[in-house]
Amino acid sequence: MSSAPAHEPAHEPATAELAVSTVIFALHAEPSSELPSLWLPLVRRTREPFEGQWALPGGWLPVDEELGKAAARTLNETTGLTPKYLEQLYTFGALDRSPGRRVVSVVYWALVQSDEAARAAEGENVRWFPADDLPELAFDHNLIVDYALWRLRTKLEYSRIAHAFLGETFTLAQLREVHEAVLQRPIDPANFRRTIEASKTVIATDEYLAGTPHRPPRLYRFDSTVHSANGDPADLGPLGRATPGKAS
Repeated sequence: MSSAPAHEPAHEPATAELAVSTVIFALHAEPSSELPSLWLPLVRRTREPFEGQWALPGGWLPVDEELGKAAARTLNETTGLTPKYLEQLYTFGALDRSPGRRVVSVVYWALVQSDEAARAAEGENVRWFPADDLPELAFDHNLIVDYALWRLRTKLEYSRIAHAFLGETFTLAQLREVHEAVLQRPIDPANFRRTIEASKTVIATDEYLAGTPHRPPRLYRFDSTVHSANGDPADLGPLGRATPGKAS
């Protein structure tokens, strides 16, 4: 018996379809809760597989469209959101993540301020959900959200991504409230002030917050000259000012 010629492949070349998805976090205050919490928009699937279940915004990747542009387009088409910057989060490609076919998803993420989140389209098939209390999502999207939450919370202690939820200027109390909301635990104000001032990531301005009943607090701004200690693009601002499409 003769063996197969050496130039013939042992098996057919592997094929997979590419898709993009987005995780968008915003802070939302509930009257029944002492702290704001992280919420994200989900889209109800209108076809199989997983028809009727909620999923992250996304879609297929056309052969003639860049990854970041495809993520931005599908996000806008489904939710109306247009974040200033989307950062690549991770690539998910487990063999069994999509029934009947091999699908690899490149996931992007962003943090948006409350006023931008309020402009998102909502309806029967688009809704905001608390990130820590999600229903069972389509595909492996619960795993994707869990990874994004882990990434955000473990990096918050030493990165500057909290500033993505704030404006150009902010009080230290506002910055602390963002940390408390993301971490879902209270933080001692005095210790927080010492930690932030020692980090030298913020600069005190000569401006003060107007309209307060007591002594107006000073406003601070982010020091854009301070760079990430570990080179991670997620440390550079509202989920990065790195080159679009750069994996993180």
